Amino acid sequence: MPVSRLSAQIQIVLIVLAMGCGSQAGRATPDGLVEATAAQATASLPPRLTIDRLMNPTTRVQLNGRVVQFSLHALIHFNDLTELFAYIDKQAGRWQFETPGDRQAFGNDLLQRGVESRIVSMETELPLEVVLTHTRAELEQAVARIRTPDTPLVFKGVNWQLPATTYRDAFLRVRERWKVSLNCWSASSSLPGRVLSNWFLIDEGIQLFGATYDSTEHFWQAVKFHPDVTVADLHALLGDFSSTDWAPWLGALERDQRFYFGNGYVVEFLKNNLQRERLTWFEAELTKSARPVEHARAAQQRTGRQPGDPIRFPAVEEKVLWGDLADIFHLVVAFSNRPGIALSGDVGRVRDALVKHSFDAIYLPGYAGGRFPFLSQQYRDLMLEIWKVKYLQMPRFGEVIRSTAGMKLDHFLDDGDSPDIPIPVYVGQLNRIRELALAQSAAR
Repeated sequence: MPVSRLSAQIQIVLIVLAMGCGSQAGRATPDGLVEATAAQATASLPPRLTIDRLMNPTTRVQLNGRVVQFSLHALIHFNDLTELFAYIDKQAGRWQFETPGDRQAFGNDLLQRGVESRIVSMETELPLEVVLTHTRAELEQAVARIRTPDTPLVFKGVNWQLPATTYRDAFLRVRERWKVSLNCWSASSSLPGRVLSNWFLIDEGIQLFGATYDSTEHFWQAVKFHPDVTVADLHALLGDFSSTDWAPWLGALERDQRFYFGNGYVVEFLKNNLQRERLTWFEAELTKSARPVEHARAAQQRTGRQPGDPIRFPAVEEKVLWGDLADIFHLVVAFSNRPGIALSGDVGRVRDALVKHSFDAIYLPGYAGGRFPFLSQQYRDLMLEIWKVKYLQMPRFGEVIRSTAGMKLDHFLDDGDSPDIPIPVYVGQLNRIRELALAQSAAR
């Protein structure tokens, strides 16, 4: 049976089961599957996502029976835009602003980011497809047809309000950006978009600073660990983290308005990852993934694997296990001595242990003197250096990046950022390496 037909029939079976209809709801096919009637299948599906439904703030986009959420800072989740509006209104009342106009502008910025996360989803491209396959005029007309309890406003809160023109412009802004941009990430529907992701597996391996890695992501995360740090050291540090009360320190960071506005993703990242259950998860995953005597950086390097062989750590593990763990350690050191924020004895003790295990900097012989700060331009520029190997020295990747000439190379993931290399810096360097690849080809 063709895969597409099997997949479609399995989906119909799941629909029948979800409706509680049992075997009497349809008829048996020659393949032994139950086939629902067209009316039953259609009745169980959510309405198609039209331009009017997408513009409607109450609409919840669904995929396989599940609501597709969107985010601010990648970690604050929403089911529909009305939830986003309420959050924005609360945040606009939380902070101090010099003028009402500044408060309104703050809310408008959160709106733009939330709308973009709703449309440029990490789970489905359908919202973006709807926006890009309708004209600007059609989008404007759909917004004009919206009726809410606050009409002629789309939303009227205690601290922030949303005129229809501001709402419309947020969608138009996304449309203008993504009709000329290529989102370079591992699940892109575009082949170049996937290949240009750091997560793309390099089956022959890539040589970087004296070691071989399965992808540029493997190098980027591995280098955050000093070569001498062992997995046993990480377990000991996690034990210290789990016995520490992080709430006072996190609360002080969160209340610092200037710091939060400049580092919102970092604060939300730490709040999420310093929870006891999350630290327990890191412990369990490390236990499953590596032996205590192994060195953390070396464990992430490629040793003994031939092209086609299974890889030890997929790129997603590199990010959510090794990378997130290292980021937590580096960020605690970087922000534990902020002016005006007193350290409890436990937090100070953990910070000292992190410094002892060299989470006070990035250590890489042969680059920037061998030691440079985690939050530094030297570290951000290291991304360009490893891309010079991938795109200027490996012909197959050079061809792919040159094939994207005429498009802006871009990167957007659920309104997330990155503490090690901010997204705007990442995007700038991605377009810069393409310029170098095009110049290299023209010189030949």
